Amino acid sequence: MSLADSLKGLLGKGKAAASKNADKINDAVDKAGDFIDDKTKGKYTDKIEKGKEAAKKVVPPDQPGPGA
Repeated sequence: MSLADSLKGLLGKGKAAASKNADKINDAVDKAGDFIDDKTKGKYTDKIEKGKEAAKKVVPPDQPGPGA
């Protein structure tokens, strides 16, 4: 197995794990964004909201796993 094949397999596993835990990832993004917004005292709220939305767009949609 070549390095490229190994990396493709690892990427596939990562996408599968992210899609199974999309709700947890999105909650973490919200929590982190709210924390940063609190620490900056609302000075960058608009930019933080844009960043949160961009981060949520790259998370694969929530899909049940094979055991669900």
